[in-house]
Amino acid sequence: MSHRLLTVIALLLAGLWGAALGYLNLNGGIGLLDRMEASLADIRSIVVGAKAPPSVVSIVAIDDRTAATHGYPLDRATLARLVNAINALKPKALALDILLVDPGPEEGDAALTAALGEGPSVIAAAATFAQSRQRVTDLADDPLAAIPEADQLLLPLPRFASAAAVGVVNVATDQTGTPRFIPLISRAADRLDPAFPLRAASVALGVDPSIERDAIMLGTLRIPTDIGQRLPVTFYGGRGSITTSSAADALGGKLGADAVTGRIVVIGSTVTGGGDVFPTPFDPVMPGVEVMSTAITHLVTGDGMVRDHRIRLIDAAIAVGLAITLVSLTAWRRSAVGYAIIVLALVVWAMLNLAAFAHGYWLSAALPIAAALPPGLIFGAAELWLDRGRARHFAEQSALLQRIEAPGLGEWLARHPNFLAAPVRQNAAVVFIDLSGFTGLSEALGPVKVSEMLSGFFEIIDEEARAHGGAITSFMGDGAMILFGLPEAADDDAARAIACAVRLCERTRAWLRTQGGFAGKKIDFKVGAHCGPIVASRLGTGDRQQITAAGDTVNVGSRLMEVAARHGVELALSAEIVGAAGPDSVLLKSGRIEGPLETELRGRASHIDAWLWRSRTL
Repeated sequence: MSHRLLTVIALLLAGLWGAALGYLNLNGGIGLLDRMEASLADIRSIVVGAKAPPSVVSIVAIDDRTAATHGYPLDRATLARLVNAINALKPKALALDILLVDPGPEEGDAALTAALGEGPSVIAAAATFAQSRQRVTDLADDPLAAIPEADQLLLPLPRFASAAAVGVVNVATDQTGTPRFIPLISRAADRLDPAFPLRAASVALGVDPSIERDAIMLGTLRIPTDIGQRLPVTFYGGRGSITTSSAADALGGKLGADAVTGRIVVIGSTVTGGGDVFPTPFDPVMPGVEVMSTAITHLVTGDGMVRDHRIRLIDAAIAVGLAITLVSLTAWRRSAVGYAIIVLALVVWAMLNLAAFAHGYWLSAALPIAAALPPGLIFGAAELWLDRGRARHFAEQSALLQRIEAPGLGEWLARHPNFLAAPVRQNAAVVFIDLSGFTGLSEALGPVKVSEMLSGFFEIIDEEARAHGGAITSFMGDGAMILFGLPEAADDDAARAIACAVRLCERTRAWLRTQGGFAGKKIDFKVGAHCGPIVASRLGTGDRQQITAAGDTVNVGSRLMEVAARHGVELALSAEIVGAAGPDSVLLKSGRIEGPLETELRGRASHIDAWLWRSRTL
């Protein structure tokens, strides 16, 4: 199968995969993706950070201090006094997040009924469902069709319901118990009931809500909703983000008017051990009354997250687009540049997704990931398996590498087979090493023994060249030349060259001690190092090619070995390479250095400044 055909098939399958996931998400979501999305939504909330809520809702909490003074739960008479104390400060509306489903003492119930009737007020009801999860689908144009049907409604006593509006306090949570949505409409067999936050908002605004397919209308205010007329909930911060006062202060006449007047006031329990708490991204124990208050704020101000049918359509389009983009980029170039562009595309998408979230648009993060990553990974694996032409290409490059004696340049040559086809002038550092006294010894040892010994020596050179990023451009009898600066010059070429030269001295010295065949023979070595401009090129044709370097820099580096031998040291370096390596090179850390010495070089008219290095162990 050709690369082009494989790419076309992969693009079609990626588009279909993304479209299928988008369609499923558009019509009710996918369990695994919903769980992923919940976690990613928490991460985005934390990244965006807490913010101050609009000053439209206040909470009067039946907290631990209230319970210690007045008991818990509050009796109906005390609750009536609390409602009267709040109404006296002229709230815009009062919402009582307490279920009043059982009768109490007649005197208390009568007092609470009268108190609720003194101003615009809302009381709580609750719905129970046969399934633990309120399933929703979006398969019809009827705006009520997607609302799940409750198995049972827990309604307040009729006397209370006649004095106040009723709203259902249910929330839709994810698998961790974090509230994600408020179902704004609850359906029972013979009735529809608004949610507690929706009822509180409509009472406060003095308008009746109307239902559209993807929104709830509160007068002229349009509140986008998700499938099943659900309001997405995002939190302003941790517990107490919404202004909260103690019911004990209200009962004691100490509640400030600025916390009540002109606001929607929600009464609810925050007492420790009360059980009405939820985990949120900002707080593991957010009181349920603050969840309700957050939703009321969203409805009254319209500052909640937008996650409706239109957003889900955009999610589906992004899922298809990102899947196709990822496969296209994978097919385009499998290299560091290609992978960097893929990462960049994912980062750009993630940043745009986060920016949308920060501005109130809840675009899915899990859906595009699930749509894009599997096709991209599968296509990449299939391409590696099926693309035999690439395998032949790599084989050809391997054969080319075998023709070029330059260890350390293999990876670069595989990507750039025409490297140095034309000579290149650039800066480089050069290291020469040579055994002295070996020529005479080789006559006595014979070719087989000489080959065995030199193999060990050349292995040391090869290992150190590779370790320090150098390229061996030639082996010369019993020595070698190593270049630092190929394929491209780097700022640390000189430092790496010096480090390599020092290590060669240390390892060669140790190697000489282990060679029994050298007993009684004066075998030594010398190393020279220099840096400057060189001319690098590739010489030879057909099956025999090699990379070489020429120029004054190479000549000086070679002659520095003679300087080392003349002064009885192992390593001689030019002042240029010592200066380029900087004060942190390994010269002083691993030995002693002398210089600079004005030095003559054979075959060169001008002098140079040279440094001599000795190991501390000598």
